[in-house]
Amino acid sequence: MDRVAAGAAQDAGGVAPELLGDFLAIAVDAVASGRRLRRAELRACERHGASAALAGVPLRALLDLYLSACWRLWEELDLVPDSAVHSADPARVRAAGLSMLRAGDDAVAALAEGFQLARNDLSRHQESMRREVFDLLLAGGPPADDATGRARDLGLDLVSPHGVLVARHERGFEDPSWTSLPRRVETALGGRLGDAHPLVAVKDGLLVCIFAAPDRASIGLVGERFTAVMHDVERGAGPEPAPSPSTSPGAPGRGRWQAAVGRARAGAAAVRVSYEQALGALDVARRLGLRSHVVDSADLLVYEMLLRDPDATHELITSVLGPLRLARGGAQPMLETLDAYFASGGVTTATAARLHLSVRAVTYRLQRIGDVLGLDPTDPSQRFTLHAAVLAARLVDWS
Repeated sequence: MDRVAAGAAQDAGGVAPELLGDFLAIAVDAVASGRRLRRAELRACERHGASAALAGVPLRALLDLYLSACWRLWEELDLVPDSAVHSADPARVRAAGLSMLRAGDDAVAALAEGFQLARNDLSRHQESMRREVFDLLLAGGPPADDATGRARDLGLDLVSPHGVLVARHERGFEDPSWTSLPRRVETALGGRLGDAHPLVAVKDGLLVCIFAAPDRASIGLVGERFTAVMHDVERGAGPEPAPSPSTSPGAPGRGRWQAAVGRARAGAAAVRVSYEQALGALDVARRLGLRSHVVDSADLLVYEMLLRDPDATHELITSVLGPLRLARGGAQPMLETLDAYFASGGVTTATAARLHLSVRAVTYRLQRIGDVLGLDPTDPSQRFTLHAAVLAARLVDWS
């Protein structure tokens, strides 16, 4: 029996032969007497299945262990004096074979049940721990520090830099149709070899992902892979229908989605900071009407600075752009012209194309703006002040 157990363990990829328990002796007795496995013996198989699940043994390997043990044991049964196979009666040989097959079948069914129940319990425990760690990290402060050890058990080494991606959708990600999305995102961000361990969950209707960010390239890669997952969803590979030709997939104002990434830092407390930065970047992107699928908070620092001091921002807008309110036609056309001009890199022809105007009309407007404000948009020394004021006006929807 030791030789059979060792051979079966080798067939199964080197799993522990102890997982067989007393199955070989039970199978011999079942063949000799023609009986089925008893309830206590089946419960023992269930316990072995649960032990294998908790030890990380694949179900395929566990079943291979038992099935290999069956055929190897069958080859040895002629060495057992009381075996039915020792008789030359074909009917008794068939009966013995049937008993062996039924013993293997009953054992495998009990193994699979015990294995699956244990896996389900383990999965529920891990999911509960993942959610608890997720909430503690986003809470910040001492609770986040207390979660560092459990985060490491989940594959999040917070000693290295980590960032947070936050995505929103007009329907909200709490809709039941999005249930599989966090797992899909984790799979996409897990790395080619599954060596990355992001933590993805839904919070307040937003999809939040905590991920390792050792460098800027990794942050860009996270944005690309998240975009690819959402594009699969939009193409009908998930809960969302494909967008119509008139819908811009990247414009949240048109019913689609947008994501933002906070800046990466090391330490458990930094996760909360990156989360707040991502939320702030999403708000800035909404105010500015940015169309990018994924925005980086590092690229929006100037806007955050403008929002940080509302009084100073208001003073900048009114002191620089206030006179435009008295211009013929109001301030809005002038603001749109300045915004398009700065977005085009100060190129008049590109500005005219953006505004669907002639170059002559754009030139005239820029001259009028300079006359009204006393600042020349085409003068590099005065452009920064005007540009900052226009950005601030867009942030607070001033006109």
